[in-house]
Amino acid sequence: MTSLVLLLTLPAATGVCLLVLGRRADRVAGPLAVVSTVIAVVLAGVVADRRPRVSLPFLGIVDGGDLLFAVDGLSAVLVVLVAVVALLITVFAVVDLRPQAARARFFGFFLLFIAAMSATVTAVTFPALLLGWEVMGATSYALIGYHWQEPGKLNAGARAFLTTRAGDLGLYVAAGAALAGTGGLLIGDTVSAADGWQDVAAAGVLVAALGKSAQLPFSAWLSGAMQGPSPVSALLHSATMVAAGGYLLLRTQPLLAQTGWAASTAAWAGGLTALVMGAIAVAQRDLKQLLAASTAAQIGFVVLAAGAGVVAGGTAQLVAHAAVKAGLFVAAGAWLTSLGTKQLTGLRGAARRYRGIGAAATVAALSLGGIPPLSLWATKEEVLSGVDGAALRVVGLAASALSAVYAARMLVVLLVRPVGDEGLDDEEPGTRRVPGPATAVALVLAAAAAFLGALALPAVGSRLGQLVGAEPESGVATADLLLGGALAMLAFAGTVILLRFRPAVIEALSRSPLGSWGGLGHLLSPRPAIVLARAVATVDDRVIDRAVLGLAAAVRGLASLVSRADGSIVDGAVRGTARAFRRAGTAARRPQTGLLHQYYAQAAAGLGLLLVLLVTVR
Repeated sequence: MTSLVLLLTLPAATGVCLLVLGRRADRVAGPLAVVSTVIAVVLAGVVADRRPRVSLPFLGIVDGGDLLFAVDGLSAVLVVLVAVVALLITVFAVVDLRPQAARARFFGFFLLFIAAMSATVTAVTFPALLLGWEVMGATSYALIGYHWQEPGKLNAGARAFLTTRAGDLGLYVAAGAALAGTGGLLIGDTVSAADGWQDVAAAGVLVAALGKSAQLPFSAWLSGAMQGPSPVSALLHSATMVAAGGYLLLRTQPLLAQTGWAASTAAWAGGLTALVMGAIAVAQRDLKQLLAASTAAQIGFVVLAAGAGVVAGGTAQLVAHAAVKAGLFVAAGAWLTSLGTKQLTGLRGAARRYRGIGAAATVAALSLGGIPPLSLWATKEEVLSGVDGAALRVVGLAASALSAVYAARMLVVLLVRPVGDEGLDDEEPGTRRVPGPATAVALVLAAAAAFLGALALPAVGSRLGQLVGAEPESGVATADLLLGGALAMLAFAGTVILLRFRPAVIEALSRSPLGSWGGLGHLLSPRPAIVLARAVATVDDRVIDRAVLGLAAAVRGLASLVSRADGSIVDGAVRGTARAFRRAGTAARRPQTGLLHQYYAQAAAGLGLLLVLLVTVR
């Protein structure tokens, strides 16, 4: 239990201390972050082996209301993955950040972000999940907008935060459905929720996961997130935030399968995202934008696996993609720092110029393209082998072929020798060396990208399935592996030939709507917001304001009428009654003279009147 508590709190506490100390801790921030992540790796190994549980009081009045964290097979895989990738990228961040950067602020949010992801993957109850989920979203905003002084940086963070927050509302809906349908807040109990609450919970989880993993229709925020520092992009796109949605769907796969419609929706959302975002990746001119679009596409295979019930295959895809994408973003970040550009035209021959990190990027890119025998070839085929339905399988195969196309486009640029640039090396004037630690990190990740395909092999895959608690899966057939590999190599070779003899075709794609993420970014751009604001202002002026003014005039007229009625009728009646009583009083005072003989006369007159009345009535 202590190891799990430390895994969750040590990075968070270190991050908070760095944020509180501020610039005074800049010198020690990097080494302290490295030490924290090294300890996190050790703790992750311990908790993966011992499978502890820890519960912290929160809402004890309901079952599952406490902050309950536990490590099972699936979370054991993820905590180790998160810790290892976080350590490698932290090392890269130490050498990549500018010397004058606010390092304490950066590593403070960075460590909080890592702790939040660890909390997310070990959460057993909705309160615990929401704690990690929300902190991860908030710190991602701070990290993407880290260079807030530069135009557009803060807006990019806000765009990512608001888009994912819109999807995050689904988790609150799911938590409410769990409470209403089961009487508790345990995530696993949603599968048995009654009276339609099961469907509500599945819908909430699905929306939240698609938003966090930048799946359609929430993909646009990922483009703006590339404004963040390279280490942030590397961590965010590999084992943390973008992977979190896919993990959540793998975690709640029994709930998706129980509803039926949710599983189908997840499968199609993942397949279509893999296809559409793959096409968008092909059209990019910016290396980081290409990698970002490919992240959404590759996580689409994880979402597809969750919908299709291929939990072991989806887990293998998630792990292998984390290594591949972390390595590619480390390379892209190192070249951005050394060459000052992330445009593909400015990176021609970069892999040849910086051969160590170039070799790592080449291996990772080939794996990204699904080229045999590298990792994503095997894991993608394992996912597709569990897909039911010819239409969805065709979509998956097409998306897989597009992976080879955008990987080929990237590699052709990185490996080509520019005309007139013979003998390029690290010492060319105007460039900087890639730091040794960055190259070492990229090489480690490239090695993982090469060998993690073993997770899809029958022997290893069956053990992985048992580890993550998945239903027995048939595994990928040899024929499917060969077909997928052949398709990827044909697509890769065809793209290389096309770029060699018909480069204008790819340039035309870059100028098409696909080059701007298919117009998805415009959904979140300020222009539609301004148009909407003007329309709302018009409605406010012409409808709401006029209605309010008309109501005020009507109320004023009614008040005037009531005032006149009060003055002439109510007050008049009161005054008339008072005058009548005054006259009666005046009349009543006249007989009161104080003379005894007059009183006798009045009494005699009264008695006489009564006698006359008595005689008359008879």
